[in-house]
Amino acid sequence: MGMRDRVSDALKGAMKAKDTGRLSTLRLINAAIKDRDIALRGEGREDGVGDAEVMAILGKMVKQRQESARAYEEGGRLELADKERAEITVIEDFLPRQLDEAEITKAIDSAIRSEGADSIRDMGKVMGALKSRYTGQMDFGRVGPMVKERLA
Repeated sequence: MGMRDRVSDALKGAMKAKDTGRLSTLRLINAAIKDRDIALRGEGREDGVGDAEVMAILGKMVKQRQESARAYEEGGRLELADKERAEITVIEDFLPRQLDEAEITKAIDSAIRSEGADSIRDMGKVMGALKSRYTGQMDFGRVGPMVKERLA
């Protein structure tokens, strides 16, 4: 079952259960996917968004909500920060399990070996390999400096 189908099924389930919080987040996910579909049609791609792109959209949505929650906390708006965290929980239901620190380190070492990287000039190859294998499973903003440190 594709990501799009999983979101649709979850949307229908939330409607039946009258779970308004989950329903609103699922509608946001659906809207983001459709927006990307429309943008791709404008570029001449009629096939629409694939599963990998849906994962990227979801990852971006999680990151946006984490930043918003942090901003709300700093502003003393804890109820809004809690709402953002609840949305993150719903979105993460569709993402693969996040790798822990040890698994990320192991993945970086493996990618460096498989790409034959030995200097900072090979960082792009290593990051490309990691993104192709672990999209949605790690925060590449955090992983980049780790790769850079290993290759330096």
